[in-house]
Amino acid sequence: MTTALALLGAGLAAGFAAIGTGVGNGLVIAKTLEGMSRQPELSGQLRTTMFIGVGLIEAVPIIAIVISFMLMAK
Repeated sequence: MTTALALLGAGLAAGFAAIGTGVGNGLVIAKTLEGMSRQPELSGQLRTTMFIGVGLIEAVPIIAIVISFMLMAK
C-alpha cells in the first residue's frame, strides 16, 4: 500500500509541477511581450530578465522530478 501511495505522489508531483511551469512560463512571456510592445527601447533588458525568470521557473519541475524519483525509490 505504501508503494502505491509513493508512486501516486510521484506522479502527482511531476504532473502539478509541469502544469505550474507551463502557466508560469506563459505569464512571464506574455508580460514580457506586453512590456516590449509598450516600451520597445527596453526590449533587450526585458528579454534578458525574461530568460532569467524562465530559467528559475524551469528549476521547479526539475526539483519535482528529483523528489518523484526519491519517492519511487521507497
